[in-house]
Amino acid sequence: MKTKFFFLSSVLILTFIFSACGYHNPYVYTGPDKTIYLASWKNRTSELQLDSQIYQSLIKWYQKSESLRVIKDKENADLILGGEIVYIDLPSLSYGANNTTREVKLKMQVRYIMKDQKSEEILFQEPGQLRTEEYTVAQNRSVTSDNEKQAIETIIDELSQDIYLRTLEKLPNI
Repeated sequence: MKTKFFFLSSVLILTFIFSACGYHNPYVYTGPDKTIYLASWKNRTSELQLDSQIYQSLIKWYQKSESLRVIKDKENADLILGGEIVYIDLPSLSYGANNTTREVKLKMQVRYIMKDQKSEEILFQEPGQLRTEEYTVAQNRSVTSDNEKQAIETIIDELSQDIYLRTLEKLPNI
């Protein structure tokens, strides 16, 4: 009974502390409504669907804030985000003695820009960002392929998260 009381009172105290100190979720924009047009990313690689994966990931991140809305009409958008996948380095797989497992590093370089449509001000840009993710090479090629796909998904999700957070940083200033 004492532990239950202690737990409940601790939860109430923590709730009070966080609400009293002005805590806010850094992943949510609560300012005035803004619309974003996501231009199709150019894919300069031979890896199919990377542009589509980035688009879907960005939409997922922007949906975290009710005040941000991705629209398909470029002319009516407040902000425009465009980008390009410059290259992806999928290391050729080589196995050591006795087909031992090892890790390889996948590399993807992108560039992107976020612009305020009305003022034509560049809010932020990244002229050549290199993203890397390690994955394990297994004896089973199917497992290695799955690991490679997961590494690509990780890079894309982290890239999208960073773009989203940079957008949130800039929005109070426009």
